[in-house]
Amino acid sequence: MIAIKFLVTALVVVAASELARVSGRLGAFVAALPLVSLLVIGWMRVDGQSAERVADYALYTFWYVLPTLPMFLLIPWLVQRGHGVGVAVGAGLVLTVVLFAVTALVARRFGVMLLG
Repeated sequence: MIAIKFLVTALVVVAASELARVSGRLGAFVAALPLVSLLVIGWMRVDGQSAERVADYALYTFWYVLPTLPMFLLIPWLVQRGHGVGVAVGAGLVLTVVLFAVTALVARRFGVMLLG
């Protein structure tokens, strides 16, 4: 079963990568779809995980995705201003870590513990 999980999940990632070679817009569209999250939910159910566990996963996914979104605006902005891709990605990662800490504080106000 684990081999099937690897194969199906890898196919999704490779498909998005190959589409991105043809069209950045199309590749980004496919990559932005919550395919991996939906695959994980499917695998959780196949593995017999409870509906509550799946719901927990979906809720935490929501909170973990939020701080990553600004990175996808910062990277092209920096690259368009002459910074290298490595610098842009590094800055995006730093921004994501900072925003994750902020998100964890906000989530705590809603009773969601992202850290610890």
